[in-house]
Amino acid sequence: MNSIVTFLKKMKSDPVLIAAWILAVISAFFVHPDKNYIGYIDFRSLGILWGLMVIVQGLKENSVFEQVAAGLLKRVKSPWQLSLVLIFLCFISSMFITNDVALITFVPFAIMILKGCKKEKLMIPVIVLQTIAANLGSMLTPIGNPQNLYLFGLTGMPITTFLMTMLPYTLAAAVLLGAATFFLPEKKGVLSTNKDVLSTEKAGSTKQIVIYCVLFVIALLTVLRLIPWFVTALIILAVVLIMDQKIIGRADYILLLTFIGFFIFTGNMARIDAVSEFLKSVVEGHEFAVSVIASQFISNVPATLMLSGFTSNYTALLTGVNVGGLGTLIASMASLISYKAYTLEYKENQGKYLAVFTLMNVAFLAVLVALYMVLN
Repeated sequence: MNSIVTFLKKMKSDPVLIAAWILAVISAFFVHPDKNYIGYIDFRSLGILWGLMVIVQGLKENSVFEQVAAGLLKRVKSPWQLSLVLIFLCFISSMFITNDVALITFVPFAIMILKGCKKEKLMIPVIVLQTIAANLGSMLTPIGNPQNLYLFGLTGMPITTFLMTMLPYTLAAAVLLGAATFFLPEKKGVLSTNKDVLSTEKAGSTKQIVIYCVLFVIALLTVLRLIPWFVTALIILAVVLIMDQKIIGRADYILLLTFIGFFIFTGNMARIDAVSEFLKSVVEGHEFAVSVIASQFISNVPATLMLSGFTSNYTALLTGVNVGGLGTLIASMASLISYKAYTLEYKENQGKYLAVFTLMNVAFLAVLVALYMVLN
């Protein structure tokens, strides 16, 4: 009962979910509910997304990511190396466990480590760079973030096309992140690491870790269209219910409901000729610019869902919504995870965090927009 109450409270406090369903309800007055509504919903994307959420939560429950991070950090000897590891943990891991999970896992970990090493002057720039790293690393793969998974499934593009589309921007992001670490404060000197800080609470169950890794491989094969999505969803459901049923409740059902709300809204808009033609005229030929701008105000996942029905240039849209995750604090909703984690510990520094966040994001955004213009 308590879990239901908590879930309802989360629903009431999520502005994107509320906006999605307000738009869906309003659109229903213009296109009355009928049998076509069911066709709006991309069950394949939702099923795969749900499965990946469950698997990653299972791995997280077994402290897999913390163990990997602790192992890497035991090898660092300087504040610069520490910063580099913390940032690139987010960059690389986000390609496989999504930007949200990378930040949920490694930002609190970074706060703990930097406090333990008495390097709090590094805190804001490192956390901001971790956030940028997660948002940009995740753009390389179809499973890196929700908008990629949706567009990969919607378009049916080959995996090679997807990877080659996003590779130049990912490589540029890696170079920019590496360069940014040279401007960090107090990056030189010997790091006096408290070894107790690097210890994790539990090692996790080896058996469960192996099973979740096998499920992850099955999910990847499903993303690559080698296994039907509903078969994978049923396998994951059955295995996790037997092994550790509480993990089923830890998927982000708010995000799934948000997707459904936007599916209904965009599906209805596409059936109103005047609106559809207007939106197509705005989006077509300007997919990158429109998606970058829209992401700044409504975040990149809703922007993807809203714009995808009004263009056939999906590579430009894919690039735009990923690059558009930079900029404002809400351009990628994952950025709020870092903001909340930091301000929970340092309420007095909210303004400073936002200033550094905005400055760094705008700088990265400007470079990647310029790269797009050069390549296109």
